[in-house]
Amino acid sequence: MQRWYLKLLLLMPDHLHMLIGVPGDAQLSNLIRDFKRITNRIAKIDWQRNFFDHRVRHDESLDEKAAYIRANPVRAGLIADGEEWPYATDASDLNSGPEVSISRTAGD
Repeated sequence: MQRWYLKLLLLMPDHLHMLIGVPGDAQLSNLIRDFKRITNRIAKIDWQRNFFDHRVRHDESLDEKAAYIRANPVRAGLIADGEEWPYATDASDLNSGPEVSISRTAGD
């Protein structure tokens, strides 16, 4: 099992956003596969097979990516701007840890 670091997780009605730190040699597809298997076993979530990922580059801001993820419920019309989305958790320091990936995994 690969080690990874959760920075931000935001659950939407039909998908989730994760901002995670992974070692540079980690195979993201294996990590997501393992995550889906575990959450399927524990929570009986029936995930779709695919996912979308985006590796944060050195010139990109983790804070900007986190703000984009946190704004997702507002853009979807689920909450008003300034309201807190109850289905989110984040780490206190988004600027520490190894290389970071954003993964979007959809499920019904």
